[in-house]
Amino acid sequence: MKELLRTNDMVKLSWLEALLTDAGIEILVLDQHTSVLEGSIGILPRRLMVGDRDYLRAKQVMQEAGEETSP
Repeated sequence: MKELLRTNDMVKLSWLEALLTDAGIEILVLDQHTSVLEGSIGILPRRLMVGDRDYLRAKQVMQEAGEETSP
């Protein structure tokens, strides 16, 4: 798995989940339960992950939508 993005912005994360899923790319959001432990106040970012084989395609989909990916 590779990280595409790390963010505290839940709206952006939700939109990217929908965008990538619509493109046929399976995603996984990490740290969402850890975020709940800190009271869901947005201190801990959540990570948007994809499989190694989908990584380049997912980056392309995000870039075409005008979104940056994590380095």
